[in-house]
Amino acid sequence: MIRAAGYCRVSTDHTDQANSFEAQQRYFREYIGRQPEWSLYGIYADSGITGTSTQKRVQFNRMMEDARRGCFDLILTKEVSRFSRNILDTISCTRELKRLGVGVVFLTDGISTLDPDAELRLSIMASLAQEESRKTSARVTWGQTRQMERGVVFGHSLLGYEVRNGKITVEPDGAETVKRIFEAYVHEKKGASAIARELEEAGIRTSAGNTRWTAGTVLKILKNEKYAGDLIQKKTCTPDYLTHRKTANPSAESLIVIRNHHEPIVSRELWNAAEEQRLSRKSSGTVSPSQRYPLSGKILCGECGGRFISRIRQRKDGTFYRRWGCSTAAYEGRGGDTGSRQGCSVGRMLRDDCAMEMLRTVLESLEFDRDAMIREVLADSGTGREKAAVTRSLERIREKRERALEAFLCGTISEAELDGVRERYRQEAENLQKRLENLSASEEERNEEHLQRTAREILAGKTDSTGFWQNLVERITVYGDGRVTVKLCELETVWEFRWSDD
Repeated sequence: MIRAAGYCRVSTDHTDQANSFEAQQRYFREYIGRQPEWSLYGIYADSGITGTSTQKRVQFNRMMEDARRGCFDLILTKEVSRFSRNILDTISCTRELKRLGVGVVFLTDGISTLDPDAELRLSIMASLAQEESRKTSARVTWGQTRQMERGVVFGHSLLGYEVRNGKITVEPDGAETVKRIFEAYVHEKKGASAIARELEEAGIRTSAGNTRWTAGTVLKILKNEKYAGDLIQKKTCTPDYLTHRKTANPSAESLIVIRNHHEPIVSRELWNAAEEQRLSRKSSGTVSPSQRYPLSGKILCGECGGRFISRIRQRKDGTFYRRWGCSTAAYEGRGGDTGSRQGCSVGRMLRDDCAMEMLRTVLESLEFDRDAMIREVLADSGTGREKAAVTRSLERIREKRERALEAFLCGTISEAELDGVRERYRQEAENLQKRLENLSASEEERNEEHLQRTAREILAGKTDSTGFWQNLVERITVYGDGRVTVKLCELETVWEFRWSDD
């Protein structure tokens, strides 16, 4: 007897999504119940949770823990995007489950991780799901930016101001505290720590509603341009739509600045004087985050087993290129003249563009029907899905109308009941017809073409998706005699190339 579990997720709490949420759970129970050799272990369901990360998905994580404890043998889920919109999470989780002897079946996408070609198909589908998340994030960001440009305020209330429905108004009690801080800092030459101590001793409340003041709280108020009547938005950005973590916006050009946007609490002269003093007392620096490349951690040394690390080199014409060398060796010079001084003596560097060309050659050598695979993986990923769903709903309403008429002719329902049913179905059909008309066929076709083009580029290796390569490539090994071997995940074949770094 196969013990089967189901997993479903919706990303919002809207009513229509809630209905879909219940329908997914009901579908899994009925589907598993129809399989004579299956037994239902349980349904795991996350509601109102984003699919770009598994960290906050309580039920998903509980499902993974139960899988590690051997509670079930199979997981059913609707599609790849419901399981995860993050390619790294999708591949790593399905691989772990496979090692645990648990298969995952994506019903709509027709993919089972127990199939031989599941890894490649899943990588493509996960990449497309991640691309749809990126496009959604871009549309949301674009809409928010347009609102900001019109002066709509994003964010929460702060000391001296209330922010409601995108508008900012002065809060008198807090405004007096703000004025006191600026005057003490500029005219009385008091430091932030001294001002904080005085406010705390006086029992004056902060914007958080408590009386605990710190120097950092005071400085945050002193550098806030809103108190001079200006509005600067997009100070933070979300560079990674998968993690949703906010960071300081590094581009001053992308800030949205509106001068004299609202009623000021302090004069511009006082605010400028405070800013001048604050900057004269402050020094700061920034640290750039490390960058991860598609082949990071995948290139190994055939001599010592160490990992190759990335180095940037400049050509004679002034252009730059990336090449990889053993992390345990010390290199100098160009090309094959490495001049290894200590550590590993592999004496070989691998250019990034050559490594990617080898991977494209490997992909081209794989024997499978590419057109058929693209048709399968795109069957349910196009934007025409919504239009097809609306059309099916209209067809069901037409069938219900016919059954109601038959019931009336058979005497099962009265004429008044028939009129009520017809009116209800007429309203539902009108609403669905409006939705159908609002769907842009040309946009759907463009999106479908974009997804097909993306899938073909992925199959040809013409993608810089870090997640795709990280999950497809198991290792690239560089040997001192000029050999380079490539092994893909979940495949036994090892491809060998001859390489000269001269």
